[in-house]
Amino acid sequence: MNRRDSLKAIGLTALTTTVLLEACKQPATETTTTANPEKEAGREQWEVERDVKLKSETFFTKHEMATIAVLADIIIPKDDFSGSATDAKVPDFIEFIVKDIPEHQVPMRGGLKWLDLHCFNKYEKSFIEASPKEQIAIIDEIAYPKKAKPEMLAGVSFFNRMRSLTASGFYTSEIGVKDIGYVGNVPNQWPGVPPEVLKQYGMENIKI
Repeated sequence: MNRRDSLKAIGLTALTTTVLLEACKQPATETTTTANPEKEAGREQWEVERDVKLKSETFFTKHEMATIAVLADIIIPKDDFSGSATDAKVPDFIEFIVKDIPEHQVPMRGGLKWLDLHCFNKYEKSFIEASPKEQIAIIDEIAYPKKAKPEMLAGVSFFNRMRSLTASGFYTSEIGVKDIGYVGNVPNQWPGVPPEVLKQYGMENIKI
């Protein structure tokens, strides 16, 4: 499988605009609901109430969630720098996204069933029951679209979606943001115009 540095390029460039917008708008790692949701800055009350409602519902079965967790950690494993996809609660993010964007529901559920069926035909066991070596062997058949066999197209389509959702969930989490090295705006830390820029415009001797 691709290492973390490749996934940043593969995953982030593959994300749809809709998924990215939803990921940035929705704090994916929060799963606690409240009876009387308080108003949040920058968000309408109906948005807050809708999120609470979606979080209270369940779409994926326990088996499906377990499969998603295995897949997510295959896509973004833990390394010496930061945690894995499950450490960043990516499965919870995906559970929320498929409820928030229903067009993901049929492809994701169908893809998970395809994965189990393909694994059963090959190893006589479900994907999560397969050994790590067997799991990677199956993923290798669908992770690289240009190399995949024609009969693997359904699996390729599913894995592309799974990879995009995983990358979206991970790189909008606290762990993922640190992994990228994004600092954001730092107040009162501007050192001024760089000397080389001032020199370029003949302003190096001007005192501001």
